This record gives sequence, structure tokens and C-alpha cells, in this order.
Amino acid sequence: MDDDRIVDAEEVSADSTVLFTVREGFDEKEVLLVRLEDGVAAWRNYCPHWSDVRIDKGSGAEFRDDELVCTRHGATFEVDSGHCTYGPCEGAYLEAVDVEERDGGVYLTDEDYKFDHLGPKSDRDLSSGRIGFDGA
Repeated sequence: MDDDRIVDAEEVSADSTVLFTVREGFDEKEVLLVRLEDGVAAWRNYCPHWSDVRIDKGSGAEFRDDELVCTRHGATFEVDSGHCTYGPCEGAYLEAVDVEERDGGVYLTDEDYKFDHLGPKSDRDLSSGRIGFDGA
């Protein structure tokens, strides 16, 4: 199996999102996949208004009139461009992650990231190799 294969293409439906985790060095980043009329798109899973607010909280993002919704702020985002059309971050864009649909699958093609796993990021911090004061 290809290390960059995220999911079977048929698992990305038009009315939900698929959440997956990528690595950028030691850092984990969450990404959400959305179905478009002519393929798929992927966006970093945070609202540009407050970057600690997740759009997909692990059970699929909400949609309103075919746009992604930040349920914290009510901001809406076009699924094909990531452009915020309403809310406190109006005019901003979701951060794109390059993916490609081919051969029945969805593949990560963004050279800045490495596919890690489906689902939300873990809470483990791999950036520090030091032993903490608690002896761990």
C-alpha cells in the first residue's frame, strides 16, 4: 500500500468531511478532505479567525448551503477555494493541502507533509527528546 494513500475515494462523501493527520517534521497537523463536483480538496483543519478552533471536531464538519461552517464563529468557507464568505474572518482563506484523486483513492501530494493516519492528531509531543522533571 502506498504511504501517501489517505483513503478510498468513495469514502469522501458530498455531505461530510474525512479528517486525517499529517506530519510536518515532528509536528502533527489535522487536515480535512471534502468532496467537490470534479474531485476532492483538502484544507488544514482550523478557522483562520482563531487557529485553535477546529472546523471538523472529529465527526465531520458542518455544511450550510454547500459551504463548510466554523460552528464557533459561524464563518462559512467555499469548499472548492477555502475562501471565507461570511464571518469574522471574511475574505481569509483556509490553508490548502495538496491531494489528488486517482486509481480509486485519495493521495497526499503536498511535499510539505507526510501522511500519518486517519482521524485527529494525537496528544503526543515528539519535538522534545528530553526526560521531564517527573522522571518520564
